[in-house]
Amino acid sequence: MKTKFALTQSDVLQIAAAAQAHAEKNNWIVSIAIVDDGGHLMHFTRLDGAPATTVEISQAKARMSSYTTRETRFVEEVVNKGRTSYLSVLGVGAIRGAALEGGVPITVEGQCVGAVGVSGVKSIEDAEIAMAGIAAVVKAA
Repeated sequence: MKTKFALTQSDVLQIAAAAQAHAEKNNWIVSIAIVDDGGHLMHFTRLDGAPATTVEISQAKARMSSYTTRETRFVEEVVNKGRTSYLSVLGVGAIRGAALEGGVPITVEGQCVGAVGVSGVKSIEDAEIAMAGIAAVVKAA
């Protein structure tokens, strides 16, 4: 048997608080989703004024990042290079909105334990918010 890292509720709340603080510091109105390694929602925050579309997109970004164990920036780059068939990899429902930067895996000692997805500002800023949240609990390697 192998030992597997897993997110705790305490971890998730720390990630959420740091991500939200980073967004608010920059006056960015977003939705933030945190999922476990199976893509199951563990926490969700929609800041006041965040558009309704950010709800589904943030969760899709988090799921896609968790499933692929990569930043969703990778998916966006693949699609932008013309490989649109990649969108069918996980099925339309699983990836709607996920082909945009802003989903970042939470990795501990090489193991993906979940992901953070953010939607509401420029995709690079969404990713910045996600990384700020993750940095609250995972030290950079």
